Amino acid sequence: MIHLEKIDWDNYEKVLKLHVAKDQEDFVARNDISLIHAFLATSEGEPVFAYAIYNDDTPVGFIQMGYDDDWSGEEREDWLNSDIYKKWDGKKYYFIWRFMIDKKYQGKGYGREALKKAIEFLKTEPCGKAEYITLSYERTNEVAKKLYFSLGFYEPKEFEPYYEEDDEIYALLKL
Repeated sequence: MIHLEKIDWDNYEKVLKLHVAKDQEDFVARNDISLIHAFLATSEGEPVFAYAIYNDDTPVGFIQMGYDDDWSGEEREDWLNSDIYKKWDGKKYYFIWRFMIDKKYQGKGYGREALKKAIEFLKTEPCGKAEYITLSYERTNEVAKKLYFSLGFYEPKEFEPYYEEDDEIYALLKL
């Protein structure tokens, strides 16, 4: 049975041993880098939820989530002056920052079940009200896109002009 467990002293080393397949390494940061980012964000007061994904007693993946209200993620003047930024600025959202299933456990439905658990958790609004859950994925990661869309995520069409500079695609799930 798939469940999420907070990263702690008892399981962090197991999470560090989880890796995606070689051809997926460009899609997601390594787990050690993700945990460093979580530590740094937390030290700056940002809420971060880092969880090991377990199938019964076996760690099979990792997911990291957060809460924010800065939709820009950019310092570019064209973005800050855009109608899109003005529409979304100030709206609260949860985001799935990192998500991976170890190469040995892919294709077994664990990712789908883990994302469902993560969405259930975020719907409890652990940091306060929000309108959306957001995530991003690499344009060439068709497997991730198919999974995310099957769970109700969609690509906001108004963001498309900003995809040209980056292969990262943003998707939203309305809460």
